[in-house]
Amino acid sequence: MRKAIWAEGCLTRPLVLHADNGSPMKGATMKATLERLGIIASYSRPRVSDDNPFSEALFRTCKHRPDWPALGFASREDAQHWVARFVAWYNHEHRHSAIRFVTPSARHAGEDRALLERRTDLYAKARAANPARWSRQIRNWTPAGDVCLNPERDARDPKIRDAA
Repeated sequence: MRKAIWAEGCLTRPLVLHADNGSPMKGATMKATLERLGIIASYSRPRVSDDNPFSEALFRTCKHRPDWPALGFASREDAQHWVARFVAWYNHEHRHSAIRFVTPSARHAGEDRALLERRTDLYAKARAANPARWSRQIRNWTPAGDVCLNPERDARDPKIRDAA
C-alpha cells in the first residue's frame, strides 16, 4: 500500500480503498497500515460474490482470454509471467466499455478527455459526410465521470463522501 501511494503521488488527498471482506483485507496489520496512511477502508457486502464489479470484470476478462491455460500453469513462474502480461494488456491496450472505450492507463493519466473529443469530432464529421448511414445520433463520447462501487451508499457515508 505504501509503495502504491508513493508511486501515485496521492499523499495529500484522502483515499478510499474498496476492499472485499477477505481475511487479508480485514486483518489487523492491513487495517493498521491503512489507518497510518490515512486511507478509509470501504468494505463491500459480506457473502456476496460480486461485491466489487470492477474486480469481477477483471477476473472474468482474465479467465476468458484465448491464451488462458485451461489446464492450469506449469509453474508459479509461468503464472506470474502470464499475469504480468495480462495486466499490462488490460491496463494499456484493452478498451473498457464502462469508461467509453479508453484504456485504464489513458484515463488514469487524464488522456481520455482529449481522445474522446477527437472521437466526437471524427464521428460528427462521418455522420455529416454521409447522414444516410446513421439511423441515430453519434455515440456518446463524453468522459464517463467518477466511477463508484456503491454510489448510493457512498453518498450517505460522510467518511467516504467527504474523502471524494
